[in-house]
Amino acid sequence: MPETISSAPLDLSAFDNLDPPAPVPAVADDRLAPQPRPERLVEVANLSPADLAAAQDAAAKVDFSQTSTLLAHGDGVLSTIAAASRQLLTGVRLGDAGEAGQIAASVIDGIKILRIQDLQSESTSEAKPKGLLGKFLGSVADARTAFKGFAENRKQFLTLMDQQQAKARATKADLAVTIDLLDQQAQAIRQSLHDLKIDIAAGQIALDRAEDELEAKRQHAVATGDAADAADVLDYRGAIANFRGKIADMREALVGSAMLIPIIGQNRSAAETRMMKISNGLLVVIPRLMAVASQAVVQVEIKNAAEASAKLDEANRQITLLAAKGAQEAATTAARSLGGDSRNIDVLAQVADEAIATMNEVIDIEREVAAGDAAREARLAEVRDKLVRGMQGVNARAVEK
Repeated sequence: MPETISSAPLDLSAFDNLDPPAPVPAVADDRLAPQPRPERLVEVANLSPADLAAAQDAAAKVDFSQTSTLLAHGDGVLSTIAAASRQLLTGVRLGDAGEAGQIAASVIDGIKILRIQDLQSESTSEAKPKGLLGKFLGSVADARTAFKGFAENRKQFLTLMDQQQAKARATKADLAVTIDLLDQQAQAIRQSLHDLKIDIAAGQIALDRAEDELEAKRQHAVATGDAADAADVLDYRGAIANFRGKIADMREALVGSAMLIPIIGQNRSAAETRMMKISNGLLVVIPRLMAVASQAVVQVEIKNAAEASAKLDEANRQITLLAAKGAQEAATTAARSLGGDSRNIDVLAQVADEAIATMNEVIDIEREVAAGDAAREARLAEVRDKLVRGMQGVNARAVEK
């Protein structure tokens, strides 16, 4: 059957007291029966006098009849850990330590860029290409020689080394910041652990006092049989249980926070080791590489100079030999000239024969010329006589009538 809805108006006075009615306790009420005292959460007897005094002062501020004091106890004790951790999370530049591997790779690339081995091999190589094909291949190789590219390679090498040294210093600085933040976090955790330890000890002292006060209230409620006193016992017991739970949580937080100390120490040690590797490794390796590279280049130059010096020595020896040979020839020639040379007589005889022949030829020519002159004179006289006779005839005819 459907429920019958009452039409009576709502009585507002029912909202004046919403607490459940407390039953009138009897002496035999189980809720007021003695309960075993709970085991203590922590032991405070072994604390230092200073820590024990601080815990007692903090415990005196705990009032189980005032919920606000229970809530305030230990409030913010771990805030320093959160602040230090936040600073660490903000300040750490995650991944920068990985630059070490890139720096090392760049160092190896620097060795390749400078081509030290090629320089050394070229400085000691004496093999020359032979034949037309060998000369062609040799000219191609010369175009790519390490000597010709050394100036540009050296510039790239020095630029790369400067960049990697800067990266190494930056990585080292970042790791130094990380180590400093880790130290701050460890210090904050240690301080928080100390404060937490004092608050837990204070909570245990307060619980010990509260158990005594609870027993007194229970006995009073049993004696009076008043429901209000019985309710007060129950409320007090609940406050103790809640506060005990809070102290138990704080105890777990103490253990958990204490475990952060070795973790921080391990991370700090790892960061410090990595920083040392960069500081004592790369910042030493790079300058050492540059020093070795410079010495290798100097060695190549010395070898080249040695070869050039050897060539000069060889040239000097050749000149000395040539000079000695020339001096020897000059001396022997001069010596031979002291006794005269029969070839000179032969030349004189030849010249004499040619001179006699020439004089005879000249005489013959002169005679021929003289004979020719006489013939020309005779013919000239004939022409002259003929001309005279002709002119006489012409003149004779000119005077005729």
